[in-house]
Amino acid sequence: MEVSPPQLVLTMPLHAITEMYGEEGLRQRFALEIAGMHDESRLQLQDALELASQLHRDDRRSREPYMNHLLRTAIRIMAYYEVKDVDVLVATLLHDAVEDHPEELAGNAPGDPVAAALDVLASRFNQRVAHLVRAVTNPPREPGRDRFEQYRDHVAEALDGNPWARVIKVSDFTDNGVGLIHSLPPKHIPMAIKYGPLVPVLRELISRSDTPLAEHVKAHILGQLDAAEERFAAILSVANPVAAPQN
Repeated sequence: MEVSPPQLVLTMPLHAITEMYGEEGLRQRFALEIAGMHDESRLQLQDALELASQLHRDDRRSREPYMNHLLRTAIRIMAYYEVKDVDVLVATLLHDAVEDHPEELAGNAPGDPVAAALDVLASRFNQRVAHLVRAVTNPPREPGRDRFEQYRDHVAEALDGNPWARVIKVSDFTDNGVGLIHSLPPKHIPMAIKYGPLVPVLRELISRSDTPLAEHVKAHILGQLDAAEERFAAILSVANPVAAPQN
């Protein structure tokens, strides 16, 4: 359903679309972004979007449906990272599916639900999609270990040899971290604590020569990481002014 003139929605920042038109506006922008692709590619992406919508139908984050996050993360990769690789975009739409809904995705298959869910993605799409989703799926908590430290180490290890997974993760991080100003204030401090240590990890990964993005796109991302780092520092300085760094 068209909710905004196409020429306008194609030029609007993603969070502005969210604020003005909600999920339907983001769906319209997604449809416009994939309109020029081959029929087979569009069908795969529509299938992935339908599956994501089914799995996350009752999920919410902060003030919005969870699908908004998935749509923005995929649109960002197309519109701002200039990537039209269908497998990468399918994996982006489904990047939280295995972590959040393994049993439903696996259809209650016996055994490890995460492995079974990844098998479903490999069968429904292909092994590359499953491999990309696995790389950005957080492992179970390790008892006795700081969860944010585990998260940072997992990201560094999982993305080290997987350049395309870096692209998915940095768009995910941008929506969560750079976009934390669009979240409710109670979320700001825990998000800054979680995502702040990830900035130098992502900065190093994105700067690598094998990261499959144009140099001007990398520069854009690095600028956003700098902005995120500044926001995290500002949030944490207010939360704990005694520990704030002195200039």
